[in-house]
Amino acid sequence: MTRWASARVLGLRVRLLLTFALLGVTTTAVVASGSYVQARTVILQQAQDAAVRSLTDKLTKVYPIVQLPPTQDDLTLLAQRLSDREGFAVVVYRDMRAQGGTGIADPLTVELRREVGDGRLAWQRVSRDGQPWLLIGTQLQLDQPDGASRPSGLEVYSVRSLVPEQRSIDQLATRAWLTGGLSLILAVLLALLAARGVLRPVRDLGRAARRLGEGDLSTRLSVRGADELADVARTFNDTAATLERQVGELRRMESDARRFVADVSHELRTPLAAMTAVTDVLDEEAEHLPGDAGRAARMVSRETQNLTHLVNDLMEVSRFDSGTARLALDDVDVAAAVTATLRIRGWLDRVRADLPTGVVARLDPRRLDVIVANLVGNAFRHGAEPVSVHLRADPDWVTIEVADEGPGLDPQALPHVFDRFYKADTARTRSEGSGLGLAISWENARLHRHGDRRGSLVVDNAPGGGAVFTLRLPRDTADAGGAR
Repeated sequence: MTRWASARVLGLRVRLLLTFALLGVTTTAVVASGSYVQARTVILQQAQDAAVRSLTDKLTKVYPIVQLPPTQDDLTLLAQRLSDREGFAVVVYRDMRAQGGTGIADPLTVELRREVGDGRLAWQRVSRDGQPWLLIGTQLQLDQPDGASRPSGLEVYSVRSLVPEQRSIDQLATRAWLTGGLSLILAVLLALLAARGVLRPVRDLGRAARRLGEGDLSTRLSVRGADELADVARTFNDTAATLERQVGELRRMESDARRFVADVSHELRTPLAAMTAVTDVLDEEAEHLPGDAGRAARMVSRETQNLTHLVNDLMEVSRFDSGTARLALDDVDVAAAVTATLRIRGWLDRVRADLPTGVVARLDPRRLDVIVANLVGNAFRHGAEPVSVHLRADPDWVTIEVADEGPGLDPQALPHVFDRFYKADTARTRSEGSGLGLAISWENARLHRHGDRRGSLVVDNAPGGGAVFTLRLPRDTADAGGAR
């Protein structure tokens, strides 16, 4: 899945929610973690300082030491005097040891005893049986007659439970989690409010863009406020207004052009009828006229016929544009109709026809004749013989293929073959005709429709060379001619 598809799946609302939630959780985690660590350090430091002061005060009361080396009873008495409700003491002298409480057995660690043995005041936090304890140790000094002091070898340790402090720390952690949860809920609520404020104009813009794309050029957005989204709405309205004016102008120009073509074609029919009558006489007399006069008469007759075809094609196109083209439907034997088209134009012996009998469809026979005649004539003019016509049918469709064995169409010309007045000069050896025949055939094919099935005319190049035009018409065309 691409990044664009992933973004589409998540949606702007979800992304806003995730962004706000992530921001809230991150901010809460950083603040709560910093506060938790700082508070934990302060709590433990206070407990440690209080324990050191308490031990110092108690040692002051029992100082100085009466005698060295002490007896086991001396150690026991000293340990008891240094113990209280907040903790107990452990007194060690060489191999002798006395403990003033029963909180934990053998609480001392090797690291702590090493530090104390070097004459330093040391402390350490340890965990015993799942409970935290604070160990503080020091070595008592002996005063010399000269005022100096030396280590006595008598080590005193204070063992204090940190359970109350741990409870306070756990409460801080709980509050931190609760704060994080509340911050997350607040972030989600803020995200919903922000999403509502942002997405509503975005949704309005999306709906307006769809209506504009569907052809409703009068679509406008309500402009609220003066922020960036309001600027977008104003820009959309300005763009839609400009587009409406331009499209209206184009439609007016197109309507004028179509009306002009229709009027000119209609006005040309009367003089063309007179010219056709004259050319009929000239055709009869052309063989008796001397050289240049005979050639001129035949050329005038031929060009008059071409002009008549062009005017008829223009009038047919104008009917398509105005939506007045209608179908004259009848039950047609398709094979017989195609054969008649080829016979009338003298192409029956020149075309390879594969026309199975018994294919009956409800079509407009005149428009079928126009389509087949244009396709076969186009193959003769621009392709190369042999030209083939194949008829296929199924319960819903009739398909007619017209193929030649010429050079085929330039791939760049394929999308424009059915455009009006288009001549693929670069793809064909000659460029004759008005360029309307295939466009009219395409329109005639699309006039045939039944429900959601609509006739079509497409072209492609055959793998072995040559162009292949494929006409597909529904077998049961409805009386819905003129629909665009």
